[in-house]
Amino acid sequence: MAASEMNASAMGASAASHRDQPGEIREKMDGARAIVRTLAELGVDVVFGLPGGAILPTYDPMYDSDSPRHILVRHEQGGGHAAEGYALATGRVGVVMATSGPGATNLVTPLLDANMDSVPLVAITGQVGAAAIGTDAFQEADIVGATMPMVKHSFLVTDAADIPARLAEAFYLAASGRPGPVLVDIAKSAQNQETEFVWPPRLDLPGYRPAGEPDPAAVREAAQLIATASRPVLYVGGGAVRARVSREVTELSDLTGAPVVTTLPARGTVPDSHPHNLGMPGMHGTVPAVGALQRSDLIVALGARFDDRVTGALDGFAPRAKVIHLDIDPAEVSKNRTADVAIIGDLAQSVPALLEAVRAAREQYGEANLEPWWGYLNRLRDTYPAGYTPTEDGLVSPQYVIERLGAVAGSEDTIWVTGVGQHQMWASQFLHFEHPHRWLSSGGAGTMGYGIPAGMGAKVGQPERTVWVIDGDGSFQMTNQELATCRLNNINIKVAVINNSSLGMVRQWQTLFYDGRYSFTDLETGNNTRRIPDFVKLAEAYDCAAWRVEKKDDVDTAIQRAMEINDRPVVIDFITSPDAEVWPMVAAGVSNDEIMYAKGLRPEVDENFA
Repeated sequence: MAASEMNASAMGASAASHRDQPGEIREKMDGARAIVRTLAELGVDVVFGLPGGAILPTYDPMYDSDSPRHILVRHEQGGGHAAEGYALATGRVGVVMATSGPGATNLVTPLLDANMDSVPLVAITGQVGAAAIGTDAFQEADIVGATMPMVKHSFLVTDAADIPARLAEAFYLAASGRPGPVLVDIAKSAQNQETEFVWPPRLDLPGYRPAGEPDPAAVREAAQLIATASRPVLYVGGGAVRARVSREVTELSDLTGAPVVTTLPARGTVPDSHPHNLGMPGMHGTVPAVGALQRSDLIVALGARFDDRVTGALDGFAPRAKVIHLDIDPAEVSKNRTADVAIIGDLAQSVPALLEAVRAAREQYGEANLEPWWGYLNRLRDTYPAGYTPTEDGLVSPQYVIERLGAVAGSEDTIWVTGVGQHQMWASQFLHFEHPHRWLSSGGAGTMGYGIPAGMGAKVGQPERTVWVIDGDGSFQMTNQELATCRLNNINIKVAVINNSSLGMVRQWQTLFYDGRYSFTDLETGNNTRRIPDFVKLAEAYDCAAWRVEKKDDVDTAIQRAMEINDRPVVIDFITSPDAEVWPMVAAGVSNDEIMYAKGLRPEVDENFA
């Protein structure tokens, strides 16, 4: 369906009075009311935002309306990440609102984050009056220009009559094709201007044609390669999560016998318990996952980007493998690794088509013998299982805390959210994921501070589910003010702070590559006498339930206690060792063949697959 053909039903419009034609609304109102009305017609149920001068006209009609619900955040960055969390937990477009100047520029980080991770997001910003644009007026910023590299599209609206169409286009763009963030910057003069609100609007998006059905010839060629490969791997990325093809990807693995590796954003797309799932590949991936890609003769990439954290040095990545690349975004195909077969299209259509083609190809070519391949992979599994070595300083191992969180608090309905750092990697390694859409984490941008607000947004979108945020003491300090938002709005998330009193991932690199010169990575938050800030007192100041855990024997009890508290947010300050490190590891810029499964230890090479 072309954008210009979208009708009111497709955009979520609801019935209203003053319709000149069936389904049409015509009412006199100002631009500000047109914004609020358009959001209601689009079916938006919640907006995260923070008011200011240039967006103030739009906040006035929201005073008398509960549709959409507005949640007042404490920082615009928090609002943006909350909108991301809402979008990922619900599959709907997340919405954030901010004023001009610094209010808008505070959205740059979440827009980057949403763009890198393909999150459907609409940011609505106020702008100075049209006559003042370009004069360096108070709180003026060219936010359209500033964010151009990190949004899917952007609009500057200076005429109130354009508001319904531009907002409807923004939502369509954000949710269709490869999802992503769209910015709508609306001049204050347009918000104050009287206009005739017309719904549904006519959308005008010339040249925008999201990929849909795949090329049948390419699908058949891919199926032949899959049917005849002796060392295939399914490399599953975040695009498979966005396309909601978990069942079909699992079925493809069952049909072909091919092993599966799932990237950080794709965790849970294929259940961890599935016998073909080798775990996460890349810099901190499992030895079997990394080994499978490196020794494969065919990589089937499903909504993955071949980013540097997965491939390591590109010239040494999977040197003997042909590549089949399925993606909705043609710009991603052959960008980093040339595809031998490119299948451009919506994975919701491409993967089922590939399944059928593989069935036909297997009838023609027979069933490939993958026993030698699985013999090698199973040796890697048996020899290099996931694990960790407890530290020698007597402090709790952070990996143990995360293992116990999964064991005590994990369920099919639990949503896990992380910040960025060591705790993020440990959570991916030691939690178990059986379903998609239960794992929210910043991937491409690696945004510290993502955890608390994203967890808040996820809980708003899925209020009946338990939302656990696993955060680091560094990441937690960037956005913990949103605990106030949570408490005041009864958004009762649970937070486990893995507090090693340092910027742990940076410290690990300093240990490995800078001779242990810990330059400005000690945060002094936990395993010393200073505790600045004291996270328990800080959380209690936000009227959250909070306590500290310093002994291994107290971990389970603390988690169980948190699960029993549902009338306010919970924060547990787990004091852990700063010496704990994330393994396996591929150092930046080297081949994945250089993977170390522990400090100074590399897996032995199997000459049959070298």
